[in-house]
Amino acid sequence: MGVNSNLPIGDPRGVANLRHTANSDPKAAIREAAKQFEGIFMQQLMKSMRDAQVSSGMLDNSGTKLGTEMLDQQFATQMTGLRGGLSDVIAKQLERQLGDPLANIAADAAKASVERSNLAREGAKSDARDIGKETPATSASLSGLQGKDRQMGFLRLHGDAAKAAEAATGIPANFMVAQAAHESGWGRHEIKHRDGSTSFNVFGIKAGANWKGPVAEVTTTEYINGQPHKVRAKFRAYSSYEEAFTDYARLMKNNPRYSKVVENSASAQGFAQGLQKAGYATDPAYADKLTRMINTTLRLQRAMA
Repeated sequence: MGVNSNLPIGDPRGVANLRHTANSDPKAAIREAAKQFEGIFMQQLMKSMRDAQVSSGMLDNSGTKLGTEMLDQQFATQMTGLRGGLSDVIAKQLERQLGDPLANIAADAAKASVERSNLAREGAKSDARDIGKETPATSASLSGLQGKDRQMGFLRLHGDAAKAAEAATGIPANFMVAQAAHESGWGRHEIKHRDGSTSFNVFGIKAGANWKGPVAEVTTTEYINGQPHKVRAKFRAYSSYEEAFTDYARLMKNNPRYSKVVENSASAQGFAQGLQKAGYATDPAYADKLTRMINTTLRLQRAMA
C-alpha cells in the first residue's frame, strides 16, 4: 500500500499512510513527508502574503475568507512537489542521513561473498568445489540468471511455498521469502551435502538434539561475544523447498521461543527484531540486515506485479 498523494496537505489520513509506508518503502515515505512539509510551508507563505494586503473590508465575510483559504490550499498543492523545489532538497538531505538501503544490501552481499570465499579456502577441497555450485533441483529456475533477474526468479520459485507457510503461521509470505533470500544469498549459498547436492535448507535451521531427520554438516560463522568465529555445525536437510518452508512454519508456530515473532509480524522491523531477540541468529546486526532485505523484496514484488 503506497502513500495516497491525493489527500489534502496535512490530512491526518496522510500521516497514517506515511507511518505504514515507512515500514515497506522508506524512500517513498521520505519523499511524501518532504512534499507535505513543502505544502504546509507554501500555505503559510501565501497566508502571510494575504495578511499583508490592504483590504477594503466591503466584501469580507466568513464565506469569502473560507473560499480564499481553500483557493490558497489549491495553489499550494499545485506548487508543491515540483522538480528542483523545496521538497526535492529536503528529501535528498533526509535520504543522505538515512543511507541508501540498496547500497547497504550490496555491502552485506559483498561481505557474505568474502566470508564464503574464506570458508572455501579453509575447508576441505570437496567443500570448496561445492561453493556456488548449482544443483539439478535449482538450475532449471535460477541457472544463468544474474542480478535482479535472479532475485525475481528466486521469489517466483518460492512464492507458493511461502504463501502456504503464511496460511499456517500468519507471518506475511514476503517476510519469509525475504528471510530465505537473506539466509541463502538468493539461492547462491545454500547449505549443501558433501556430494554437492542441496539440503533445500534455505532458512539456515540447525539440527538440534530433537531433530531426527537427515543433516548436512558445513562450516559456518557464529558470533560469540560480538566476534565472528568459524565453526562446524549440523543443519537440517529436506527433500524439497516446500518441506523446508513447512518445517520453518512449524518451528515459528509451535516453538514458544518464537511466539513473539508471530505477534510482531505486522511490520518488517518488528518481525526482524523479534527473530533476533528470540535468538534465531547470533549476528548482532541480523535484524537490520533482514529488515533491509524485506524492503528490497517488497520493491521487487511491486515491480513484478
